[in-house]
Amino acid sequence: MGIKAVVVFLVGLALASVRLAEAQQTKKVPRIGFQASSGDPSSPGYQVEAFRKGLRDLGYIEGKNILVEYRYIEGKQDRIPGQVAELVQLRVDVLVLLSPASIRAAKQATKTIPIIIVTTQDPVAAGIVDSLAHPGGNITGLTRLTRELSGKRLELLKDVVPAVSRVGVLWTQGSAASFKDYEPAARALKIQLQSLEIRGPNPDLEGAFQAAVKGRANAFITISNALFYRYLTRIVDLANKDRLPSMYEVSAYVEAGGLMSYSSNDAENYKRAATYVDKILKGAKPADLPVEQPTKFEFVINLKTAKEIGLTIPQSVLFRADKVIK
Repeated sequence: MGIKAVVVFLVGLALASVRLAEAQQTKKVPRIGFQASSGDPSSPGYQVEAFRKGLRDLGYIEGKNILVEYRYIEGKQDRIPGQVAELVQLRVDVLVLLSPASIRAAKQATKTIPIIIVTTQDPVAAGIVDSLAHPGGNITGLTRLTRELSGKRLELLKDVVPAVSRVGVLWTQGSAASFKDYEPAARALKIQLQSLEIRGPNPDLEGAFQAAVKGRANAFITISNALFYRYLTRIVDLANKDRLPSMYEVSAYVEAGGLMSYSSNDAENYKRAATYVDKILKGAKPADLPVEQPTKFEFVINLKTAKEIGLTIPQSVLFRADKVIK
C-alpha cells in the first residue's frame, strides 16, 4: 500500500470514528416521569423500589440507558396537578402514574405522551380507557382491583372476629365512592359501618380513633390513598393502641405492624409497570396494550400484632393466609 493510500485509509478511519462518537452522543436516552403516592426523595418507598427492580430486570440502568424523573406527592393532594404538568412540560417519553387524581390530571394534560397507570379503580368504569382489551388513546397499564376486593376484606374480618358488629372506616376527601364499596357486603354481613372521615393536609387521626372508640367500633378498616401512606405508621399504632382488629387495603400496613391486609401483590404491580415502559420504548402503542388485572391475591396476617391486641386468630383462617408475620 502506497503512502497516499495509507493516508486516505487513516483519514477515512478517523472520520468514521468521529461519526460513531457523534452518533453515540446524539443517541437519545429515554426519560420517564414517575409520580409516587408514597415515599419521599430521601426515602423513596416500596412503589419506587419495585419499579426500579423491574427496570433493572429488563436491563435498564438509571443514569446510563434510562433517566427517571421522580415526583412525590407526600400526602399533599394539591401537589398532583402541578407535578403532572411539570412532567408533561419536560416532554418525558412515558408517564407512570399511580393515583386516580394523577391519572385524571394527565388525561387532561396530554393526549400524546404514553401513560402507564397502576390504579385502584376500574379504569373502564372511571372513563380512563375504552376497554381492558383495547384501551384506545394514550393510556394503559394495570388495575389492582382494590375496590372490587372491599367485600372480601369485610368477610375476612368477620371470620377473624365473628362478633364484629360495627366497623370504623377511615377515609378522606375523594374516597367517598371507595367507602360506598363496603356497604353491600356490610349489609349482607349485618355489620354497621362507622364513617371516620379525615381532611388533610394535617389529618386529625387521634380524633378519628377517639370517635371510633366512642362509637363502639369493634374493628377498623383504612381506605388507602396518598395522604394515609404518609401517616401509615401512626395509623397502625393508633389502631393497635385502641386494640382494634384492623384490615388494610395494602400489605405495607401489615409490614408496619397492622393486623391484616387483603390485596393483589402491590410490589409485583409496580414492578410490572416497568414492563409496560419497556414495551412502549420499543415501539408499542398504549392503545394496543391490554390493561392487566391481577390473578393472585394475598391475605397477610401479623401474628405479633394479634398477640399485642389480645386477639386469637382462628386456625382455619391462618391456614388460608398467604403470609404470616410472626
